[in-house]
Amino acid sequence: MNHKFDFVNNRINKLKKDNLYRELQHTIVKKQYIHTKNKKLLNLSSNDYLGLDIGNLNFKQFQSSSRSVTGNDRKFLELEKKISEHKSQEKTLIYPTGYMANLGALTAIIEKYDTVFSDELNHASIIEACKLSSARIKIYKHNDMSDLESKIKKTKGKKFIISEGIFSMDGDSAKIKEITEISSKYDIITILDDAHGDFVFGKDGRGTANQSGVSKKIDLYISSLSKGLGSFGGYVSSKKNIIELCINRSKSFIYTSALPSPIIEFTLKRFNSNREPKRKKLWNNIHLFHKGLEQIGYETSSSSQIIPIIIGDEKTTLDFGKYLLKNGIFVQPIRYPTVKKNSARVRFSVTAWHTKKDINETLSILEKCAKKFRIV
Repeated sequence: MNHKFDFVNNRINKLKKDNLYRELQHTIVKKQYIHTKNKKLLNLSSNDYLGLDIGNLNFKQFQSSSRSVTGNDRKFLELEKKISEHKSQEKTLIYPTGYMANLGALTAIIEKYDTVFSDELNHASIIEACKLSSARIKIYKHNDMSDLESKIKKTKGKKFIISEGIFSMDGDSAKIKEITEISSKYDIITILDDAHGDFVFGKDGRGTANQSGVSKKIDLYISSLSKGLGSFGGYVSSKKNIIELCINRSKSFIYTSALPSPIIEFTLKRFNSNREPKRKKLWNNIHLFHKGLEQIGYETSSSSQIIPIIIGDEKTTLDFGKYLLKNGIFVQPIRYPTVKKNSARVRFSVTAWHTKKDINETLSILEKCAKKFRIV
């Protein structure tokens, strides 16, 4: 007789057979290192891009309730004002996570019968938010402005374009200037998820739109406080009435507890710190890593701190990751459904924590990988 949960075991076994099974690892992260199973490894999977070693959590009352009830600590307003200036917008709203910011903002402003044009490589949180909005969704080919404009021409009604600034799995940049030109031409609302570009790109780390010279042409920014800034949370920054609508309609804002006030104070300390020396060091590390990969013979379309080596086959990618782990490098293999089938990769995240020695030692190991796995 079959047990009623046999289907679960069948699904797990299928994942294992397809080399798509995942297990959680218990770790401790300290600066550029990660400790796991009594091993000290160089961490090249971190999102703490600037490595700001600033500020300690001051533990007082840690939690209250939703921000719409008693959880709206005064520090939220202080941080939100600073972020609004940072993104050249009227008002900002902080969410518990970047994922929740995408879900909340997009479902608050996009409705049934609207049309969303979304890059095919957009993050899962964008994809899920678009589905939840009940809008018509039109996926355009990655960074293909001709395909985007062609689809727009065939569409009536209220329209939105949404793209990441830096694509999280490929590390390449969106064609933000071209997107804003198309948006202006057809009177479309432009939404930019700049989670991986914020605090890294542009003047003073103002992001990818700033670097492209179109900061004020973005209608709505969604971003993260847990990557470049190395804290926790997400935010939406836009016009005052958009934020008012999010406060009143965004379920992932209304029906959840607020971020604890010590986290907000910690984030403020990091925001107010002198981030430029760390950002400069980060970019030196990025250029060094890119140049080294090129010299070995690896090809990458990345223009950022996110640098994937695309291998393709899932089994080979897992073996590649194990070889790196054996040689003291912690990098997670990325497989379907995070990326398309047969485009599995090892995804490196360079940070300001890394030293020149760290980068060069990693490149030396990657040179051995290239020969062992016959990738280049």
